[in-house]
Amino acid sequence: MKILLTGVAGFIGSHVAEKLLELGHEVVGIDNFDPFYARTIKERNIGAALHHKGFRFVEADICDPGCWGALQDQKFELIIHLAAKAGVRPSMIDPLSYNKVNITGTNYLLEFARNNGVKKVIFASSSSVYGLNKDLPWSVDTKDLEPISIYAFSKKAGEELCALYQNYFGLKILALRFFTVFGPRQRPDLAIHKFVKAITNGSEVPLYGNGATFRDYTFIDDIVSGIMGAVDYDTDKFEIFNLGNTHTVSLMSLVETIEDILGKKANIKFMPSQPGDVPYTWSDIEKSRKLLGYDPNTDLRNGIEKFINWYNTI
Repeated sequence: MKILLTGVAGFIGSHVAEKLLELGHEVVGIDNFDPFYARTIKERNIGAALHHKGFRFVEADICDPGCWGALQDQKFELIIHLAAKAGVRPSMIDPLSYNKVNITGTNYLLEFARNNGVKKVIFASSSSVYGLNKDLPWSVDTKDLEPISIYAFSKKAGEELCALYQNYFGLKILALRFFTVFGPRQRPDLAIHKFVKAITNGSEVPLYGNGATFRDYTFIDDIVSGIMGAVDYDTDKFEIFNLGNTHTVSLMSLVETIEDILGKKANIKFMPSQPGDVPYTWSDIEKSRKLLGYDPNTDLRNGIEKFINWYNTI
């Protein structure tokens, strides 16, 4: 299958590219090396894919119409759309760029798919769309979404665009809500990466809030397996799936686990809660288990050990 993969040089995208190539697919990967973090990190992420005969890389911006014009002569059966401006807190500082990339960029992609015979689109959404919903664990059937950040709003808007394109233009589209993904190649601004670096170096570990917030941490290999399940899944209606681990962990427990693995104590500095942060995330994955064959099997400790092993190589 010939697949267009946006955001290919990112944390999740680079892992997905390698799995698709391993399975024998032809992959065209797009990334614009957004300066949110260093280009050198992203270039390292796609190092293995660049040496694969089934991979072609295109440096382009999904918000640039020229990006899509350059792809007009290629016929894709599937688009996996991972490109996005990521991060809850930064989205509250620069709302315009988040809405431009995550909404307008997604709209450009959907138009390309509609006009070029693409059979199916997989859209990367986020658990942040649930916001302050108190009906735990969060089910894809809930209608009570309460996003409290610009990032969450932009992802919810992306889902709604996808639903409209499915209903009115007949595109087959799946939306996957990712829950706190971690593992090798994790972005340097994310908690586990920051905590491992700070504890290793003896630096302060900033904890926002009182440490009692909890997250559904999901290892990258499990996320990739869920995406592969979505690649194989066929439906004629717009569907949403949760990809989480279903086991929630408090922020303090996360720090204690990292301390235990590293054999070092954290120099914790408690900070005020940040705008846009939710107090909890917790996934109901029964639909994903049933329809995508999704079965997350990496617990937090094993996942952090794998992350630290990778971290020690960079």
